Amino acid sequence: MKPLLIDFDGVIKIGSEIAPDAKDFFEFLDKSNIPACILSNSTLRTSGLMKNFLKDKGLEINIPAFTAFDVTLEYVKKNYSKVKVYCRDYLLNHFEGVIDDENPEAVVIGDIGNRWNYDTMNEIFNYVMNGAEIIAMHKNKFWQPEGKLILDAGAFITAIEFATGKQATVIGKPSPLYFKTAAEKLGFSFQQGFIMIGDDLENDVIAAQKIGGKGILILTGKTRSEDIKDEKPDFIVNSLSEAIPVLSYFSVK
Repeated sequence: MKPLLIDFDGVIKIGSEIAPDAKDFFEFLDKSNIPACILSNSTLRTSGLMKNFLKDKGLEINIPAFTAFDVTLEYVKKNYSKVKVYCRDYLLNHFEGVIDDENPEAVVIGDIGNRWNYDTMNEIFNYVMNGAEIIAMHKNKFWQPEGKLILDAGAFITAIEFATGKQATVIGKPSPLYFKTAAEKLGFSFQQGFIMIGDDLENDVIAAQKIGGKGILILTGKTRSEDIKDEKPDFIVNSLSEAIPVLSYFSVK
């Protein structure tokens, strides 16, 4: 069985609750011995906070989980000594020891919610024009936290790229680096193939297919059936329950 990578928001977490069939889905994975991990583009949580959220909702998982925040933190501490970080305040402490507001080597951009404004954009712009690199925890265009579509960090990162003429290093999906990291943490080479289940047609499904993975689009999140145009997922499901026979098909293929 090829490794299974599972998105978090819009798949396991829907709004402020877990998917109603999430427990059955993870029991199936456990009984079927399917190698799997949660691969989230979240910049609002570490993997520990993500697992705590699931535990508080009555779902304990025994598979690896990590977020774009986790992998960005690892990447930054490996490659930089001075960075300016834009993320939620309760996560800033993880960058202790490398934060520099005066002359950063890189600007690290995650989710800052409604703090996006002209002053913030101009501040980032000037850091980059003065030589700082751009590190994007992800580059999502939009998301659906409480049933309503809102702009995500990718829209603002793209504006910074346009104004400065510099391209961001993207850590989260759709970066091949993220899929590769996930597969390797499960003991596989991503070149052997993998399966990605997510609610983001572009960043989850198509991105996985472009590097040799199989993509299962689930319609419980931000992608609607009418959003599917020329590029097609390998499978489309309406729930995690519907994904179970699809995974069973892969396991016997």
